[in-house]
Amino acid sequence: MNYMQFPESHWRKIRTTNMMERTNKEIKRRSKVVGAFPNQESVLRLVVSILIDINEDWITGNRYIVMEQ
Repeated sequence: MNYMQFPESHWRKIRTTNMMERTNKEIKRRSKVVGAFPNQESVLRLVVSILIDINEDWITGNRYIVMEQ
């Protein structure tokens, strides 16, 4: 497994899919509020805006892995 090439303190963060699961859960949560989408473009706009929000939070938030350890 590739994650074992990193220091042991990083294993849990690297091998899990928590970030993907959280992103999918957020998309599902926000799309339930809308209910029905009139077309594919409206779904795409919603997903892109969610991903932009997550990316901005990621950039300004704490570092997920500190490689100096």
